[in-house]
Amino acid sequence: MPAALRFEIDGMHCAGCVGRAERALEAAPGVSGAQVNLATEVGQVAVGDARAVRTALAEAGYPAREDTYRFAVSGMHCASCTSRVEDSLARLSGVVSARVNLAAEIAEVTALRGSIEASDIVDAIEASGYGARPIDGTAPREETRAAEARTLQRDLIIAAALTLPVFLIEMGGHLVPALHHWTELTLGGTWNWIQLALVTTVLCVPGRRFFTTGLRLLARGTPDMNSLVALGAGAAWGYSTLVTVAPDVLPDGARSVYFEAAAVIVTLILLGRWLEARAKGRAGDAIRALMARRPATARVRRDGDVREIAADEVVPGDVIELRPGETVPVDGVLIEGRARIDEAMLTGEPAPVLKGEGDALTGGTVNGASALVMRATAVGSDTTLSRIVRMVEEAQGSKLPVEALTERVVRVFVPAVLVIAAMTVVAWLALGPGLTEALLAGVSVLIIACPCAMGLATPVSILVGTGRAAELGVLFRKGDALQRLSDARVVAFDKTGTLTEGRPELVFRKAAGERDEDDVLRLVAAAEAGSEHPLARALDRAAGNDLPLAEDVTAIEGRGLSARVDGHDLLAGSARLMRERGIAVDELEDDLRQVQERAETPVLTSVDGQIAALFGVADRVKPSALAAIETLREAGMRIAMLTGDTRGTAEALARRLDIDDVRAELLPEDKAGVIAELQKRHGATAFVGDGINDAPALAAADVGLAIGTGTDIAIEAGDVVLVSGDVTGVATARHLSRRTMRNIRQNLVWAFGYNVLLIPVAAGALYPAFGLLLSPMIAAAAMALSSVFVVTNALRLRKVNAPSQVEATAHLKTEAHPA
Repeated sequence: MPAALRFEIDGMHCAGCVGRAERALEAAPGVSGAQVNLATEVGQVAVGDARAVRTALAEAGYPAREDTYRFAVSGMHCASCTSRVEDSLARLSGVVSARVNLAAEIAEVTALRGSIEASDIVDAIEASGYGARPIDGTAPREETRAAEARTLQRDLIIAAALTLPVFLIEMGGHLVPALHHWTELTLGGTWNWIQLALVTTVLCVPGRRFFTTGLRLLARGTPDMNSLVALGAGAAWGYSTLVTVAPDVLPDGARSVYFEAAAVIVTLILLGRWLEARAKGRAGDAIRALMARRPATARVRRDGDVREIAADEVVPGDVIELRPGETVPVDGVLIEGRARIDEAMLTGEPAPVLKGEGDALTGGTVNGASALVMRATAVGSDTTLSRIVRMVEEAQGSKLPVEALTERVVRVFVPAVLVIAAMTVVAWLALGPGLTEALLAGVSVLIIACPCAMGLATPVSILVGTGRAAELGVLFRKGDALQRLSDARVVAFDKTGTLTEGRPELVFRKAAGERDEDDVLRLVAAAEAGSEHPLARALDRAAGNDLPLAEDVTAIEGRGLSARVDGHDLLAGSARLMRERGIAVDELEDDLRQVQERAETPVLTSVDGQIAALFGVADRVKPSALAAIETLREAGMRIAMLTGDTRGTAEALARRLDIDDVRAELLPEDKAGVIAELQKRHGATAFVGDGINDAPALAAADVGLAIGTGTDIAIEAGDVVLVSGDVTGVATARHLSRRTMRNIRQNLVWAFGYNVLLIPVAAGALYPAFGLLLSPMIAAAAMALSSVFVVTNALRLRKVNAPSQVEATAHLKTEAHPA
């Protein structure tokens, strides 16, 4: 089975539910590495069978949501065909069952929701040798949540309508004695029976969900929040029913009814869940906004004609026409036309980017004012937009280290509340005025306890924070990077392609002795022709075409290369390489020093064992580099630069950018060692890089931030991806991480403080001194609103902007003084 099986889970309402679901998954045969997220309602296992997952969750009382897909299958002729299709579908991760009907030529697949896409099923059927197309789809998650909110709203209206007359007459009677007397005169003893009918309907219809789930879990010895509500409301209803049906069983002073408490408890908690469902729906707005960028159709040239087809049907190689103002449907390459493309959804940058023939286009970006023609290169789940959504969803489903404390508390929270409620009743019966007060205090304890807020405190903030980060061009590939980045004290930058543009140009050349500069350049460029290193590309561009053939080219890691070119033994690279090979560079020593002082990268060249020339290559500093570094420094960060470049060049650039710590002439493995040293000396360290040689350092750092315009290997090694390639994204990422962690701490303080303070109040802690006893209705209101507070507080992260950048770029005269 493939790793990381993801699926949606139903019926969870608090952190206790999360713990029980996780333990059930971990105990299932063949399942390992289980994680469950309350905010996203998504579970994930590192390894596991979909059927085992479904069974384990169903037995735990939190069924996995399932979708049924139907496909028209072509090309089947016998029972062996159907068996082959069914076998290929059964092997898919997330599939629970697959049935194929030969006569109807229909395949019906049931899968765990969120674990698989319809396109994956089509691919599996086609891989087995048959054609397939979807007959109907399934509701996306946001539609499911909207339906859930509508159901809660309907039940809330029913509960409120039935509760209102009970509440107004009972509570009004306490406040206005005349109303109480009127009720006694007109309704008499029938009023209790009317209340019994109305409140029983409230508990059995809109409140049924609390009893069916809560009592079932209570019977299994794994009570949850529903169990507390069912016991609290049920106790108030049961006591009041006993007073109504058999009043003689109780003493005269204990014959009060509390039907209004039972009904109001259910109504207020339904109100809280409805508000929470609406708020949680808004928490995923960022992802939905990204998904909405994908157009439904595309105009494709096929068979000499232009057809408008579903975007999902586009295949790599298709030629697509784009009208002015249209959204690019898939990833591709521009083959005709020139226009400015709005890439704000991808990079967070508002300024459109000019694109010409041969430039890459990303699905979801918006064409400007020109007609364009592109060729599709990536479709479906392979597009950049789909990868971004997938990365953000995975980050949103992650757990932060800070959640460990919450999980340990919640594991024992509900059983502890049940014990506290029982002890409260016993204490009131032994020491208090009587049975009525004991009942009120016990019910209040049960109702006011709220593990929901504890469970939502962290994941809902991650959900909103990572979504907002994606809108600003920062992708947290791993949710726990949020916490680790907020703790970072040092940011170490790679140089080339990170602080600089990554496109060096030859800006200085000088030959030694009687050598001709252009002849030596041709020899060096020929030797470098097979290299993708930016310095090699700069020399190659400067030398032009018609280069001699190089033989025996050998890369010397971190130093340069050797080769045999046009009958000459050539050596090109750093001064360190020349010293190691015993080649004197005295003739060019002064020029070498000046090149380094100008922050240019020197390339020394020897021919047949004698120094031949010095070339200076400059890479322009990114305009935003100084602004980003000063913003980070103002936030209290220490700045370091790690580069394989020469020390003189690195130190010259560091002086211009005001960098604290410079490490130069490093090999790739050396960078990882420096990261370990910085961690030991200063604490948590983040590293920012873009190249293959940066992958070890990205992996070694507490948080690796990969430049999104860099290589796929760097992006895969990083915990955070800066999509636009702008280093100001580092400051944005840290700012968002700190704001998100602060938001999580606020939520946790509220969630824990709420219960620490109010459970004793509900138990009657204020009664001896002030004569105050908390009403179960007030307890229900407080409990219902506690989760709403947590979610609403997390939603404030939607308004977080990038930190105001220090206007320092004016000090960088990059045009006049390239790095």
